[in-house]
Amino acid sequence: MDSIKPLLTEHGRLFHKADQLELRLCRLLNGFGFNPKTRQVFRTVSRLGDGVFWYVLGAMLPLTMGMEGFAALGHITIMGMICVGLYRQLKRKLVRQRPFMSFSAIQAYTRPLDLYSFPSGHTMNAVNFAILFGYFFPPLAWLLTPFAVLIALSRVILGMHYPTDVMVGAVLGAALAWGSLLLWPTGMFASTLL
Repeated sequence: MDSIKPLLTEHGRLFHKADQLELRLCRLLNGFGFNPKTRQVFRTVSRLGDGVFWYVLGAMLPLTMGMEGFAALGHITIMGMICVGLYRQLKRKLVRQRPFMSFSAIQAYTRPLDLYSFPSGHTMNAVNFAILFGYFFPPLAWLLTPFAVLIALSRVILGMHYPTDVMVGAVLGAALAWGSLLLWPTGMFASTLL
């Protein structure tokens, strides 16, 4: 068996079984990182997903939309903070080791921002932000959807996450974004700033 460290908690045992099932796909995707040019592209995408891309978009909303942009940015910022709080709590409670830590066959092509992999915070934020920015500023949707997909792929290719980490992160990010829009269809700050 290629496992480096056995996991002893109940969550750990469940994740260990899932890790074994996902290893083949994880290795296949991680294999794209062997090519230096491909690796650099996905490192760049992942770094942009750390926040830089989203911060630039956020700064542009008030510039292009005025007070509506400020209201949209407030909604997006609150939902981003909720995403970060949620995935940090889930990671601490569920404690799934990152693929490169569990399997010597998986290479880490970047440094992790934290210890655990489930769910993918990058993917959760990317999907949440893609939906919200696309909702409040629809012309961006053509750019945001592929960018969120690339962020999710980058996390597996770079050895930071299993495919289920990014799938669950995507579902949670989408649920938070759409849930917030169901509660506040015009944005949670629309009535106070407009």
